[in-house]
Amino acid sequence: MTDLYPAADQRELLRQAAAAHTAASRDVETFLRRLPDVPDPADITEYANLLTREEQARLDRQAAADAAGLQLPSMESG
Repeated sequence: MTDLYPAADQRELLRQAAAAHTAASRDVETFLRRLPDVPDPADITEYANLLTREEQARLDRQAAADAAGLQLPSMESG
């Protein structure tokens, strides 16, 4: 039988994953605020790395949400 409420440790892991995702998103915003008018190759590389980190943090957050019992139905339209 599935518990109605996730264990406290699952909720804490979810909070931590959400905080990590927020931090990764903030890092992208900070980068974009200082981005020069004409990005150079290093800027593009940094942006790609930041987006990769943010996406991984989002996936980790979603996995933690699933483990905590917060599965959502697909949001894709048929």
